[in-house]
Amino acid sequence: MNRLPVTIISGYLGAGKTTLINRLLAEDHGQKLAVIVNDFGAVNIDDALIQDTDGGKIAITNGCVCCTMGDDLAVALREVLNRPEHPDHVVIEASGISDPVAIANSVLNENGLSYGGIVTLVDAEHAQTLLNDPLVAPQAEQQIRAADLVIATKCDEISDSLGAALKSAGARTPTVLNGSPVAELLFDIVPLPKGRAVAAHPAYATWQHRSRTVLDRRALGDKLAERPAGLYRMKGFVLTTGGAYELHVVGRHVEAKRCESEETVLVGLGPADRVSRDEIEAWWAA
Repeated sequence: MNRLPVTIISGYLGAGKTTLINRLLAEDHGQKLAVIVNDFGAVNIDDALIQDTDGGKIAITNGCVCCTMGDDLAVALREVLNRPEHPDHVVIEASGISDPVAIANSVLNENGLSYGGIVTLVDAEHAQTLLNDPLVAPQAEQQIRAADLVIATKCDEISDSLGAALKSAGARTPTVLNGSPVAELLFDIVPLPKGRAVAAHPAYATWQHRSRTVLDRRALGDKLAERPAGLYRMKGFVLTTGGAYELHVVGRHVEAKRCESEETVLVGLGPADRVSRDEIEAWWAA
């Protein structure tokens, strides 16, 4: 039996994994894909953002905030294998704080699957800050070091300083897309053998919110500017008096764009040493 190849998309919070997968799904590569999404928080925002395909998608909504998707991943993979019509390729979008090596080992343990490699995305705008942060640097470096392919996002080229930082973190010949087809990069990887993960990561505080409360659009910007400093990543949809907005927060960067949504659905995350769920909830409720 031909084994079904599986590619893992890794990268720290806000690196652009969903954007990359959406771009892959929009390309005319002729392959039927199954996408498995793992997101932090019980509300699976990425599943709402990923475009559907004939190959279908499976969303894991258990709110993984540890090093592996665990039993849920095995169930999802077996569901793909048991479908009457197999996809040509499986893409796993790993949570931004998950360990891609642990996920790769789960794939290797599943009959009927072949390991297609780990692709780690690195946010060029925040990479050096993360790699200089003693709390999260070991985790970010582990994701980079584990990768068969490192892609720098949010830049047109890799600067000398970013290249040096990535080399120090263990990246093998990092690249940028610059309009190149994603499929040509992702599906032509010769993966290296995977060993055990060695980097531990800090505990994370997670927060989620769902309501139909409509916020004053003019006040939303001020509210976001006053968010807790330790809230590194937040994403979702917000209802305002000016319509609904899709919201992405990465570090100090905020992006909001108009969208269609019937409710406010948000998830947030940050290192537990720097922010708590109660602190995030108090800020949002104020």
